[in-house]
Amino acid sequence: MMSTRAFGLGPSLRRAVFTPKILRHQTVLRNGLQRRAVQTTSVTPTDAVEILNKQRLLRPSSPHFTIYQPQLTWLASIFNRVTGGALSVLLYGFSLAYLVAPGTFDSAHVIEVVAGLPDVVKYSGKFLLALPFTFHGFNGLRHLAWDVGKFTTVKGCYSTGYAVLGATAISTVWLTFL
Repeated sequence: MMSTRAFGLGPSLRRAVFTPKILRHQTVLRNGLQRRAVQTTSVTPTDAVEILNKQRLLRPSSPHFTIYQPQLTWLASIFNRVTGGALSVLLYGFSLAYLVAPGTFDSAHVIEVVAGLPDVVKYSGKFLLALPFTFHGFNGLRHLAWDVGKFTTVKGCYSTGYAVLGATAISTVWLTFL
């Protein structure tokens, strides 16, 4: 059985139980009959919109990110979102194309089409696929490290950011010429 001492409720409960009824009711009346110091008035909806617009003009606005010097952390964040969106569009696009025309987008036909392309187009396509895939993968590992509390200092953020960029460059070149 839980004691009131464990919750720190002992003194409060004793005070509530042993206070005479007359004092308890006076406290309720005193708190309930206080006068409001703020006066309110009814306004029409158009007046309310005007008041709101005046208040918005007086509020300070948050500076836009274009006035700041570019930083590795927010550039990596933007590029991580872009690569994630691009990879998702590519995956869902190819999946829907396969569902619509399975004979055209099966593995044998895709390999046949790619084999007929010039080498410059093949390497360009491999580069365009490898870059977002590797960056998004390595940056995802960086975010997992942040989630467990590692590398969360400014120095840690920048060192892991440069590590992600280096690993992305090396692995993209390796996957392109594989």
